[in-house]
Amino acid sequence: MTSAADPPPAGVRSAAAARLAGLATPPGALGRLGELAVWVAATQGQCPPVPVDRVRAVIFAGDHGVADHGVSAFPKAITPAMVRTFLAGRAGVSVLAAQHGVTVRVLDLGVDDDLAGVPPEVMAHKIRRGSGAIHLEDALTADETRQAIAVGEAVAAEEIAAGAQLLICGDMGIGNTTPASALIAASLGLAVADVVGRGTGVDEAGLARKTAIVQQAVDRAADRVTDPVETLAALGSADLAASAGFMAAAARAGVPVLLDGVVSVAAAVLADRFAPGAAAWFAAGHRSTEPAQSLTLDKLGLEPVLDLGMRLGEGSGAVAAVPLVRSAALLLAEVALFADLAP
Repeated sequence: MTSAADPPPAGVRSAAAARLAGLATPPGALGRLGELAVWVAATQGQCPPVPVDRVRAVIFAGDHGVADHGVSAFPKAITPAMVRTFLAGRAGVSVLAAQHGVTVRVLDLGVDDDLAGVPPEVMAHKIRRGSGAIHLEDALTADETRQAIAVGEAVAAEEIAAGAQLLICGDMGIGNTTPASALIAASLGLAVADVVGRGTGVDEAGLARKTAIVQQAVDRAADRVTDPVETLAALGSADLAASAGFMAAAARAGVPVLLDGVVSVAAAVLADRFAPGAAAWFAAGHRSTEPAQSLTLDKLGLEPVLDLGMRLGEGSGAVAAVPLVRSAALLLAEVALFADLAP
């Protein structure tokens, strides 16, 4: 299940950096847009890059047993309600995606609901109803974990076959920042107290309870976290495992991924463990308010495109950054070169 992702071609990256330096702009004037443009060109394997027209987002939805233990300000009933809201085009990410021409697909991997009346294709890959409470039991069995990873890989292949130039992995599941924090702490060897944040906005008592639960979960997993499949089985969920498989498959196929918040970034860490080198195919759409996300982006060497204090999830921060990715590619391709200016 583990195989490396080849890096974006170094020659193209060098050519893109040279073209950026030759643009008819003062050195460094494009700032982060210039760096982003070089990344886009490298991941496309061509310089100048072509317009980033086809962006596709997949939201993996699932419930989490820890949501029954006071880690969220909202009840689990919100998860199925939000799946329906995505399908109605009324969620935050839906509005942003419609504005920016991003295709959105939602899939139920582990929602604790029958989702009556929802189109069958949404539930075609369901692994189970809810994942285990990770401080008390494994989130998934080993077989369920592998099945969820395989779903993510297959869905990535479908989106790439549909023409995706850039992929976004969204999330929906009440309580999901708790397993995300546990995965990050365990995978990167970070202190639990440093990674746990307020998620949906829990109070001080809720934050203390959430921190204790994540610590208990990481302690329970013990040395199993040396294996990425075991890490996801112990501390993840069906939707997080699918997200990790999705990102790993995208990187192996040479298709870039724009990351969202802490749940997306937790999956990216596991994806980079499944497909060593995958992080070179990732860019950070935004910086969320969750401490684990910033710490992880630093570990992955990624600088966020946006820093707006967002913590919605759903892939919304990544979708909000899409216009800047597109602008970066166009700037590198279409701004005049000093060498071409008339004397």
